[in-house]
Amino acid sequence: MGSDFAFLARQKHFILDGKDYFMDLLFYHRALRRLVLVELKLGEFEPEHKGQVELYLRWLKKHEMQDGENDPIALILCAEKSQETVELMELDQGSIHVAQYLTKMPPKHLLEEKLAIAIANAKKQLEQR
Repeated sequence: MGSDFAFLARQKHFILDGKDYFMDLLFYHRALRRLVLVELKLGEFEPEHKGQVELYLRWLKKHEMQDGENDPIALILCAEKSQETVELMELDQGSIHVAQYLTKMPPKHLLEEKLAIAIANAKKQLEQR
């Protein structure tokens, strides 16, 4: 993940209103000066994942964040995601981001296509700023 990440916890447990919750992975990023939550999902991104992660981020902010740190951020890693769903939920503008992981290496031409799309999307976002 990079040299500035420090691993803090796996299956970080907390209790809220008598219910047990478990955050998949928790890191601290030294340069960003913030906690970074990584939630792993086996299937497709679902809108309810946002609510779950928002709860986790608010709990981290209230109970784990220290003075001088920036607000926590989260990355939801899914086997599949719909870019339209992510855009409609405005996840590209907030503290929660969604990414897709690969379960097997795709053909080279598909990687090249996805890279071209990612570059075009990044350029579009830069132009909008």
